[in-house]
Amino acid sequence: MDLGISGKRALVCASSKGLGRGCAEALAEAGVHLVMNARDGAVLDAVAESIRERYGVRVDTVAADITDPEGRMRVLDVATQVDILVTNAGGPPPGMWSDWDRDDFIRALDANMLTPVALMKAILPGMINRSWGRVVNITSASVRSPIPMLGLSNAARMGLTGYVAGTARQVAGAGVAINNLLPGIHATDRADSLDQTAAKNQKLSLKEARELRKSTIPARRYGTAAEFGATCAFMCSQYAGYMVGQNVMLDGGSANISV
Repeated sequence: MDLGISGKRALVCASSKGLGRGCAEALAEAGVHLVMNARDGAVLDAVAESIRERYGVRVDTVAADITDPEGRMRVLDVATQVDILVTNAGGPPPGMWSDWDRDDFIRALDANMLTPVALMKAILPGMINRSWGRVVNITSASVRSPIPMLGLSNAARMGLTGYVAGTARQVAGAGVAINNLLPGIHATDRADSLDQTAAKNQKLSLKEARELRKSTIPARRYGTAAEFGATCAFMCSQYAGYMVGQNVMLDGGSANISV
């Protein structure tokens, strides 16, 4: 299926591995030129070269922490004339309500709410001027089905959801579509970290903890970065212009939500 975005340019944040890389790969397959960002420059450059060789698209890289203002400015200096923005950043650590203080919440808000907001504020004006744009914010299924141990993530990502709900409807008339993509458990480093924490807390082996989590997912497996990326690419396509301010769940049916 031709997504109609070949030749466009995308900024994909935190894209050297996991879900971000899945999105970068899928967009490159659709013919989109990339600006890729991650903190580890060596890993980022290796992934970028692999994508160039496989898909024949231009790939620029910026090794920086996207949640740091200085790092974000370095990324934006390279990511000019961007048609597609995919925001992404690692989630805060799990824990109990009693574990966190104000500084913990500020860090979570900076990474998972205020960073995507800053990126959108920087990039949306150009999209509006060109009368076309797509923004996909990678958030979490916890936005619609809060996870008890992820209170920091729940709070920060719900704040972003509220911001997007209003902003998406303000810019839709200019041909810019903003939506959120909500992953459940996927086979990534984040899932490994959560499984390791669960194994420790429940006194299980890592394999036992993982199988237990899979048993709670109707699909009986973890998602893959490739299928997540394909969903993201469709949300960035010419066919998604009428999708505005939506929260698209990709969780194998874990959240029992009927509306």
